[in-house]
Parts: sequence; C-alpha cells; structure tokens
Amino acid sequence: MEHIVLDMEWNQPWPGSPSAKKVLPVQIRGEIIQIGAVRLTQAGEVADEFQVLIRPKYYRRLNRRVSKLTGIKEARLKEEGLPFLEAMERFRAWCGEDVVFLTWGFDDIGILRENLRLFGQDEGWTSRWYNAQMIFNAQTDGSNSQKALKTALEIFGIQPSRPAHDALGDAYHTALICARLDLERGAREYDQALKDHDNGFHGAELPGCVCRKVFYDYPSKNAALAAMNGPENLCPVCQRQMLGSRWFAQPGHRYMDMATCAEHGKFLIRVRLSDQPDGKIRVSRLTYEATSEAAQAYARRAEKADPEERRGASRRRRRRRTAVAEVRAEQE
Repeated sequence: MEHIVLDMEWNQPWPGSPSAKKVLPVQIRGEIIQIGAVRLTQAGEVADEFQVLIRPKYYRRLNRRVSKLTGIKEARLKEEGLPFLEAMERFRAWCGEDVVFLTWGFDDIGILRENLRLFGQDEGWTSRWYNAQMIFNAQTDGSNSQKALKTALEIFGIQPSRPAHDALGDAYHTALICARLDLERGAREYDQALKDHDNGFHGAELPGCVCRKVFYDYPSKNAALAAMNGPENLCPVCQRQMLGSRWFAQPGHRYMDMATCAEHGKFLIRVRLSDQPDGKIRVSRLTYEATSEAAQAYARRAEKADPEERRGASRRRRRRRTAVAEVRAEQE
C-alpha cells in the first residue's frame, strides 16, 4: 500500500456573477482547476510526482482572487488545461491500485468527490483518506488547531522549496511532513484524533482561558448565538446567567462577545460554529478573563467598529435623503 499526498486548487464564481447563479446538476463548492500529487512509498520515501491543469466547464471565468492566490491565469487554463474527465483518467492511472490519500485539511477530498459526482463519475476510489493535519497534531503538540502548512514546516524545520498555493508545491511540502510522521500509528489513532478535533476549538487557545465547553444540536447559526448569549451564557465562577453585549465575527465561523456577571465582572466569550453530520450546528465555546489577551483583542475590535458604524449610519442617512429628493423631483 502506498500513500498519495493530494492537493488541489479550485475556482469559485464571484458572488452575484452569472456563473454563481448557474443551477448545476450537483451542488459544488468549487470547480477543480489544478491537481498536484506526490507518492509516498511503503518505506515513507517521497517518490514520483503528478500534476495537471483542468479547464473548467461550468465556472469558466476565473475568480480574480483565485488567480491572484494561485498565479494561474485564464489563458493558461485554456491553453494547457485538460477536460475534467481526461484529467481524472490520467490521475487515476498514475495513482494505481491500493492507495490511501493524504491531504492537508478536510476540503480537498470533499471537493474532489463533488466534482466527480458533477461529471457522473465513480467516487469509491477516494474512500480511503486521512487529513494529515490530525496525524501531525496527534504526534506533535496534541492540539486541535488547524495549523497552516507553513507552520507545520517551521515546526519540523523544513525549508520550503516550492511555491505556496500551487497544487504540486503544497502536495510536495505536505509529503515532506508526512514522511516524518508515523502514518501507520496515525491511521490506528485517527478516529480518536477526529473525535478530539470535533470536540476541540480549531484555533489558538490564548492565555487567560478559564472555561471550555462544547454544545450540540442547534438548528441554525442564529439559534446557536442566541443560546450562547442567553441561557448558556453562564458565569464560570457562580454559574449565573451573564449579560452579553455584542458579537463580532472573526474568520473561520468564529465570534466573540464580552459578557458581564453582576457579581464577578466581565468575561470574554469566544465561540466557533461548525456543521454536524445531521446539518445541525455544534458550538465550541471558550471563556476568558477580562484582562486576557483575547479580551484586549475584543476591546480593539469594538473601538474600531464604533467610528465605522457611525460613518455607515451617516452614509445611509445621506442615501435616504437623496432618494427622498429624487422622488420629490419626479413628483414636481
């Protein structure tokens, strides 16, 4: 059995564009435009490489953010890109039989399966795979955080030698990391690593954290945040309900709020929302002291938001006055 370290780049339509409004036979998060893969032998050695550009069929207009991030241009895809089915045929032939895929993150295999379904192709050959992040965490610091590939390279003292956000470059760097891991043990312990990840907080736990808890089965984001700011917003000292102030959104489906206990003062609340397999929402909640680094970050965010909101309100008032003036002009 060999391991195939896989990385992909995919295109997404610009929100509101004609491509974004297309109704596809299968819902996809993005259409694959590049595949990069590196083979790890049974001895854990980095072996041969594979890469292919794919000419998109549905999202033909390349999102400028994707182009900027990957360095891939539309002209190059049109000139060098293969149709998806031909690219998949070549990739499967290169992979061979009895392989297990390794990715850096949870997205790549999901995107690959969505694209296979979109083109009516079998996806059973992708069933054996592991997120190498989970194995890396279990065999290094034991954290639940989703570390960037760059961070993992630094931890192992590996000097990057390929471009980032290039499918083959990222696959190669991931392979160098995987070559230093005990993949056989990682496979045996993977279910526990996933469980730890699901019950974890997917980000850095800053100093000053006094309480952590996981909540399940909320029907929506709004219901989850309402609970975190309501009946579940309990003081970590006396367990009485605290009064929340305002949620600020952060990257990665995270939110933070400053809550106040009448007896014990203020605490910062950080939550991360994630989807359960049944479609409901899971909440990972951290509570921090008011003097913590996390609380200071909230204060800076709140201070920055106030003048922005005032300017926004001023702009909205001006737009309303302009609209009223236009209506009156038409009536005259």
